[in-house]
Amino acid sequence: MLDLILHFLLLALVIFAMAETMPGFEVPSYGTALMVAVVYGLINVTLGSLLTFLSRPFGILTLGLFTFVINAGLLWITDQLIEDFEIDSIKTTLIAAVVITVSDSALDWVF
Repeated sequence: MLDLILHFLLLALVIFAMAETMPGFEVPSYGTALMVAVVYGLINVTLGSLLTFLSRPFGILTLGLFTFVINAGLLWITDQLIEDFEIDSIKTTLIAAVVITVSDSALDWVF
């Protein structure tokens, strides 16, 4: 349980750092970044797992790169659900999805 909490706290830190450095990616506070991390995590576990399973042939054909497209869609859904979280463009969404996916995978590996 402590690992899960630490995972979300560190993912929120990554999201907050992206908001500070990436134009078009806006998160006003660390609390909002934590909320984004939790909501994104819940959506990723439920809908993301289903979409990854259903799109397995595309994942194989693209050598796993289709996962970034799925995660970009999940990030867009998170953007629509949280009022204070804003992403301005599809390009920013795709870049943020890559950073979050890599960071989340690294955190999964550590924890």
